[in-house]
Amino acid sequence: MENYKQSLGIKYWAEEDRPREKLLEKGRQVLTEAELIAILIGSGSKDETAVELAKRILSGSSNNLNELGKLSVQDLMKFKGIGEAKAISIIAALELGRRRKETEYVRRDKVISSKDVFEIMKPSMLDLPHEEFWLLILNRSNTIVKKELISRGGVAGTVVDTKIIFKAAIENYASSIIVCHNHPSGNLKPSEADIKITKSIKEAGRIMEITLSDHLILTDEGYYSFADEGII
Repeated sequence: MENYKQSLGIKYWAEEDRPREKLLEKGRQVLTEAELIAILIGSGSKDETAVELAKRILSGSSNNLNELGKLSVQDLMKFKGIGEAKAISIIAALELGRRRKETEYVRRDKVISSKDVFEIMKPSMLDLPHEEFWLLILNRSNTIVKKELISRGGVAGTVVDTKIIFKAAIENYASSIIVCHNHPSGNLKPSEADIKITKSIKEAGRIMEITLSDHLILTDEGYYSFADEGII
């Protein structure tokens, strides 16, 4: 069958085979997002090609890779033609992309403003369907020594233990810390719980001589900085 396809030429190949050939001949940059996903899933069905299936998956996520990144294996398997193996391949590829961005931003690890923190953290936090609370540990020159996930919760919130925050800070000789969490709802306004935990962390830091420099709330639309708003 392979020799038969080769003898007919690329234009006669099944559509799901073309993205691979296109990547080899023209480079990865020219492929559409649907074509890249088609390479991941490998094949379609008797009713549609891999590219058509990929387009349908993207359409179900508003043609937005960040929205696609929020889907679970079970969510992806709701699309006809996507089994567990294909769903896992898509999720693994998107996670690699997230981690690559995170690695790139870590190299720019000097924090001057709240926007720097947002740029550093958004690859890790903006496409999550649940809340996460992260800690940034800084030295005297405002360079990030370590990033650490403190807690992971549900859509509405996550539990934060101040003792865990300062255990990590002390172990890494922190001069100051910044904390961040996301709001999957998209609401940038801090809740009463957000304000309360910020005050608790600030007070504990004062006792231990570790400054809480900022607390950021991140959403897909932007961020809220407690420091910029004069709350810290």
